Parts: sequence; structure tokens; C-alpha cells
Amino acid sequence: MLEHDVIIVGGGLAGCRAALEIAHTDANLSIALIAKTHPIRSHSVAAQGGMAATLNNVDTEDSWEAHAFDTVKGSDYLADQDAVEILVREAPDVVIELEHMGVLFSRLPDGRIAQRAFGGHAHRRTCYAADKTGHAILHELVNNLRRNGVHIYDEWYVTELILEDTQAKGVVMYNIQTGKIEVVCAKAVMFATGGYGRAYNTTSNDYASTGDGLAMSALAGVPLEDMEFVQFHPTGLYPVGVLISEAVRGEGAYLINSEGSRFMANYAPSRMELAPRDITSRAIVREISAGRGINPDGSAGGPFVYLDLRHMGQEKIMSRVPFAWEEAHRLVGIDAVYQPMPVRPTIHYSMGGIPVTTDGQVRSSLSGLIDGFFAAGEAACVSVHGANRLGSNSLLECVVYGRRTGAIIAQYLQNRKLPTVDEQRYVTATQQQIQSLLDRSGTIRIDKLRREFQDCMTNYCGVFRTEKLMREGLESLQQLQQQYQDIYLDDKGKLWNTEVIEALELRNLMIVGQLILTSACHRQESRGAHCREDYPDRDDTNFLKHTLAYYSPAGIQVNYLPVQITMFQPQLRNY
Repeated sequence: MLEHDVIIVGGGLAGCRAALEIAHTDANLSIALIAKTHPIRSHSVAAQGGMAATLNNVDTEDSWEAHAFDTVKGSDYLADQDAVEILVREAPDVVIELEHMGVLFSRLPDGRIAQRAFGGHAHRRTCYAADKTGHAILHELVNNLRRNGVHIYDEWYVTELILEDTQAKGVVMYNIQTGKIEVVCAKAVMFATGGYGRAYNTTSNDYASTGDGLAMSALAGVPLEDMEFVQFHPTGLYPVGVLISEAVRGEGAYLINSEGSRFMANYAPSRMELAPRDITSRAIVREISAGRGINPDGSAGGPFVYLDLRHMGQEKIMSRVPFAWEEAHRLVGIDAVYQPMPVRPTIHYSMGGIPVTTDGQVRSSLSGLIDGFFAAGEAACVSVHGANRLGSNSLLECVVYGRRTGAIIAQYLQNRKLPTVDEQRYVTATQQQIQSLLDRSGTIRIDKLRREFQDCMTNYCGVFRTEKLMREGLESLQQLQQQYQDIYLDDKGKLWNTEVIEALELRNLMIVGQLILTSACHRQESRGAHCREDYPDRDDTNFLKHTLAYYSPAGIQVNYLPVQITMFQPQLRNY
């Protein structure tokens, strides 16, 4: 059995920053980071737009209080304001800290870090590295991990969280290359496993974003918080769904419909293209539904709108948003200097996740905590985003709460002993689980069932929702879950058997999907990214609270957690 002081599952920004903080705090600790891809290939590397912080390099009127208000208002007042205050107060320090680690932020002519406008932010506070910010940050963090002796298990897939008697004791993991199964025991476990974009058929997320940490937590009895709040990014490149960063609109691009009109004037006149993502996504869907979308031949009535950069000019496009130009050119043959980009909303981010305190400790209930279990980043819900995340606050959350959680874990580990784990029991159970997948002689291919599941989530729990639609979605999902027993694998070997991983990921995605749909059915209001056509208004009286959904094969139980309101009372949200 492998043993470490702490195991961090996930190689993205939150996991890497936590590992680095633990190493800086106590160099004698044994720190292991487990990732199913190489850490440099974690989805954090695809983050484009930037990281919000009140450096005041561009806008001297900005303040942490203004950043906090924008974040809380953007969340439709569901964010926990104590968590938001920590986020925005620590933002300038973490940006400067990253710079000192070697992150190459874009600069103003006088050498200071540049800052751009972003949706929902009333000030220009987003620090960036062109439109490759996640790439710039993650590379430096991984380099620092190696320098500080963190043990990296890359291309190991974690199959189970070992949680006994409300204590996290370790994980079970599967070596993708060799098929070997290992139990890893630790004094503390941290999940930083990212989101679940692959639950939908069109997403900006990479293929590894399958909600593994969320599903493993739910299977272990941990509730998941606010799973109904799924963020659609307004500008997914049509038809492939990859992200065209909000930075493009921050630099001045227009959204136009088939009539050539900047239609955001009808939905958020004060912010236009830089309205929050939930508002902008709904506006695009409404334009398309009203027949003002665009077809590939340029005619009206099609499935997308245009993101128009042409007025920005070649120099600005190539210096400020070169990756967005490259993606459009490579994937759909559009030269954005001369042609508008076809875009429509795409699944982008999970506001909900594993419920944690502001110290990153995982909740077991409204008041209880799980000993030795921590989480941060997109997999966690501390809730700084509430019902809708503002762009450039996600990288910030990963770094602020990754660092903070790492510091707490380093303190927690002092004078603690390794727990006792029955290694053979977990190895045997996992061997049997994988062998049962290999032995199946079913009739359904994994890809076919996965596509049907993704279509189910997209059709029944999309930008606009109703009770009737979501109930139909749950029935359809239950049928698909039954069909999961009839999948088969072509590859019966153990070396690089990616079909085994795909089968396990699909199980996890289906659990996450069930939690999303059930939580959404219970929230009978419209708030942020959760838009109910049968309950079109926000209902603070009955639903100014967080959803806690407990999974079991017999059904899902929903409870609620109070929202922490410390600075701003809820008010009408318009832009």
C-alpha cells in the first residue's frame, strides 16, 4: 500500500497551488498529486481570459468592495459573502505572487500588469496573459511542484474515495498504462478534480471533465451543493462548441444577429456585450428562437449569431486575442480579421460542487464536517459564484482557495498519524468492478450510450427549463442508467485500456446528471443560470438558500443550507 501525508486528486490550478502551499509550509511532508492526465494537460490550461484583481493599474476607482459587489450581484445574491470577501481581498496578493513565480502577464507600456474589462465587472480589473492565461499560470505552478519535491502520479485514474466513519483515509487508483490497482493511504485527501462539462453534448470543457470527484464524493455519502446551476458560456464556436474567450468581448467585439443589430442593447443596455454570462446566453438563445439567428450561408433563421471582431483591426486581434483567432481559423476556417465568428452558448462551468467551508473542509451535512477531506476549485462549492459565475473569477478562486486550503491542510497534518485501511478489501472490490466491465457481453457501445445521455441533459436541462421538461429528463435518464448494465467493451486487455476509463467516467457523469436534474426540479424559481419558464421570477422568500443533494441508488434527498449575507442585501439584478 502506498502512503503519503496528503493526497491531492487533480492536476489543475487548485490542486497544484494547494500542493505548492503545503510544500512551502512544511518541506518534510510527503505530498502526492494524482492526475488522470499529465498536469500540464489539465483543463485549467485552456482558461483564456484572465484573473480578476483590484490592482488599480488601469482603473484607479476600483476597490475590493466594488469587486465583491460585482461578484455578489453577478451570483444573483446566492454567493456566500464571507467567502467572496476572502476571494477579492486576497486577489491582488495572489496575482503578484504568481508574477514572482514567473507567470508572464501581459503588460502596460510602463511595465505594470495590464487589466481588461470583463462581463459583469464594473471596472477594468482582469489581469491576463494575452488569451492564454491558464496556460501561463499552470506551467509555472507545475515547474514549482517539481522544484519542491511533490510526487506526481500522472495518468492514474482515481476510482474511489476511501471514506470510513466520517474520515477520509485515502483513495483507490488505477494505472491507465498498466492496469495496476493501488490503494493510497493518507492523513488528508483533497479533491481538485474540476467540472463535468462532458455531461452535455456541446461544451468548452476537455474530454477529461467528467465530474469524477463529484460522483465519487456523492457515492461516499457526501452531499453536493447547488448542482442545478450550470453555466452556459455565451460564445461557443459553432458548431464545435470550443470556447471563444470573453476576453474577445472585453477587447471590444460585438454580438450581432441576422439583421446586423447589436441585440444586447435590448437585454442589458448598460453593459451590452459585457453583461453576465447567464443574461448573455439567454439573449442569444432568444434571438435564435425568434428567427434572428444566422445560417452558414448568411441567411436568417439559423442556429447561431455572429461575434464580430472586424472593427478591432488585425494588430489588436493578433496581440490581445491571438488564440481566439487561431481557434476559429483552425477549426471552422474563419479569419476573424475579415469575417465574423459563428457562436452560440456552450456548457462551460459548474457553479455547484462538493460543499466546503472557507477553509476548504468538506461538509457532511448542514453543520457537520468530514475529517481529513478537503476540496477546492471548480469541483468545490465554497460558494463564491452562487447562481452565476463572473468571468475571470474562476482562475482567481482556484489560486486563492487552492492556496488557502493548502495552508489549512499543512496545519491539519501536524502530529497526525496515518489511518488504518484494509488494503486488500478495496483492491479486490476494484478488481471485480473492472473485471465485470471486461467480461460483459452486452449490446450497447459506450459511445452510443454516452451520446444519448449527453443529448438527454442538453434537451431536458438546458438554458431554459420547466418542471414537465425536467421530469421527462429524469425518466429518460433512469432508462439510460438501466442500459448502462448492457454496455460492452471491445478492448479486453489491461494495457492502455481507455475503454475501461470511459466506462467508469460514464457512470460518474450519469450520477452527476441525476443530481443536476433533481436539484433543478426542486428549485422552483429563476436565479442566475437556472432559468425556469414556469417560475420566471427570483423567489428570495423560499429559495435564497443553497441546495444540498444526497445521492443514493434509491433516490436523491434534497436539503438546504443558508446563504451567508454579510455585506450586501439582495436587490433587483439588472444591467
